[in-house]
Amino acid sequence: MRAGQLPVSPARHSFAAQTSPAKPQKNDKTETHITPDQAKQLFALVDQLLKFSSDETGLPIKSDVKRQLTTRAAVESYLSEKFNEDEDAKRMQRSEIVLKKFGLLDRDFDLKPFLLSLLKEQIEAYYDPKDKTVNLLDWVSVDEQKPVLAHELTHALQDQHVDLEKWSDQTPSDVSLNAGDDSVHLAKDELDTAREAVTEGQATAVMMDDILKPMGHSLIKDPEVVEVIKQQMAGSGDSPILARAPLLLSESMMFPYREGLSFEQDIWMDEGQAAAFTGALDRPPSSSWEIMNPREYEKDHVPVVPLLPDIHPLVDGLYRPYDIGQVGQLDVHILTGIFGGEDAARELTPAWDGGLYWAGQLRNATPAEQASTKSIGLLYLSAWKSSESAQKFATLYASELGRKYSGLKPETLSRRSSSDGSEEQVYSTDEGPVVITRRGKMVFVTESFNLDLARHLALLILDAQGAGELKMAGTPHAPVPDAALRRVALESDGPRGPEDVPTSPLTGSFVHFFSDCGVMKFAVDAALQSVR
Repeated sequence: MRAGQLPVSPARHSFAAQTSPAKPQKNDKTETHITPDQAKQLFALVDQLLKFSSDETGLPIKSDVKRQLTTRAAVESYLSEKFNEDEDAKRMQRSEIVLKKFGLLDRDFDLKPFLLSLLKEQIEAYYDPKDKTVNLLDWVSVDEQKPVLAHELTHALQDQHVDLEKWSDQTPSDVSLNAGDDSVHLAKDELDTAREAVTEGQATAVMMDDILKPMGHSLIKDPEVVEVIKQQMAGSGDSPILARAPLLLSESMMFPYREGLSFEQDIWMDEGQAAAFTGALDRPPSSSWEIMNPREYEKDHVPVVPLLPDIHPLVDGLYRPYDIGQVGQLDVHILTGIFGGEDAARELTPAWDGGLYWAGQLRNATPAEQASTKSIGLLYLSAWKSSESAQKFATLYASELGRKYSGLKPETLSRRSSSDGSEEQVYSTDEGPVVITRRGKMVFVTESFNLDLARHLALLILDAQGAGELKMAGTPHAPVPDAALRRVALESDGPRGPEDVPTSPLTGSFVHFFSDCGVMKFAVDAALQSVR
């Protein structure tokens, strides 16, 4: 994919016509298991495919990779353990209430049991960087697991190159309690999202070439195949639980495979194998924007993160800091898709120019109230490439308030400030006021703060952006405008001490968690279907 738009509609491609017809779908759903002889055959492929993955990526083989066949019961135990102990799972569960406040999940959606069911349906194999073992599934056929194995062995080579556990876990996991913490969180919020797209994109590229090369094709010789794969991924195929998944979950699951594959192909074609593989691991992108706009990454550009001034003197008396992060280009693609459908996502995603949010929880909320969106105060600043796009987004956001809140009532038609040109719309809801303020290319939203506090926050945060180019959030020491220096600064800040409950990126914890669980069925099915 070239520069900046996610796929939203099916298309025909010449590559599809060159491949063989689709095989009929089997109706027999009876589960079968690999025999001991088939297991030996599968394990014998490991060394062969490890060499193939090394040749494809240029990543050297530094040690053997352990392999084992695992049962469905063992995989379910592995997933349950991740839900109970994994930091990303804790981040997701903590973020659930904020996602519902945003409207990214319905208020009555029960996240944890649905995620567990989805992963049980989707997981095809996984590489565990803790014990350096590729885990293959005893109920998936040898023919289907061969490309899966190529995918997972690529992760093993990546791990030998960068230590995946440390490399892919860069987003701070502590609660941001002050302005210095806020700057660190905003600067680092999308690192994990971008890195998961690199690792999954590389592994999917190797998996595809393992399928294509025996047919005389490859990702580089036949670049249009990537669009075919992405269109296959857009459907849920033989995945009934994925078909029912909220857009937030399906897009978070697909993003590192779909857009990561496009990113890797573009870098590979533009700058060669070394840049696409070792280069992307050694100099990783820092945002979903760079993944979706690979030529900006090639130019060493990083997205601007709006500046959040010190809001704590205003909010900390009533609210306990709960969550903070960027609203990146992936987040906006999902948000506009939920609010306005594919047309809105197609129009507004490329018009995004930065965003951040902060959420606090009422200090006097009871334990029962803490599980409700009524306890959360939310602010959201979004920047756009034009005032027209900002106006369209403000209108779209307002149009969805009735879906999120009961008792919605516009309190004022519009209030224009003669001094700064801001336009304000105030709504009353069952969870308190919602205020949408647009000033030029910026839209600022507060939800559930009292009206006086909401207006003080709008003035403070919008004025902090200035009248020119957006300022960039940096480390607590100073902003770092140069892209290369900023990447060094992002890497150099050490880990921060964990709090009892971690914070979470808006969608990044989902992207990271899904990728960490293993290769997903929809990606393997799309790869196989694209050449049938």
